[in-house]
Amino acid sequence: MFARYRVTSAQACILEARARRMRFAPTRSEALLWRVLSGSKTGLGFRRQLVIGHRIVDFACPKARLVVEVDGTWHHGREHRDAARDAELAELGWHVLHVTEAQVFAELEAVVCSIVHAAEERA
Repeated sequence: MFARYRVTSAQACILEARARRMRFAPTRSEALLWRVLSGSKTGLGFRRQLVIGHRIVDFACPKARLVVEVDGTWHHGREHRDAARDAELAELGWHVLHVTEAQVFAELEAVVCSIVHAAEERA
C-alpha cells in the first residue's frame, strides 16, 4: 500500500481486503484492459486495484506514478468527487489518466497506446 501513513492499520486492512475482492470481480472493461496491461506485456509493471492512501485505484504503474481510472456510467454525476480524488492523488505525486468504458471497448489499442505513452513520459 502506498501512502500508508495516511490511514490507520485498521483502515489499511479494510482497504486491502476490499481491493482483493475487487481484483476477483472486475468490470468487463477492467478485465479487458488488464489482459493488455498485465505481466510484462507493456514492460511497465502495472498493478490493478492498488491501495494508495485511502483510495483504491483501478490500475497503477508505480514506476511512473501513473494511475489509470476506467470511468463507466457510475461516474456520471460524480465529477466533483472524482476531481477531489484526483487532487488527493496528485498531492501524493500520482498523475491520473481517465479513460471511459466506451473507449476501452471501442478503441482498446488507442487507449493502451495513450496509457503507455503517459507512463513512459513519467518514468
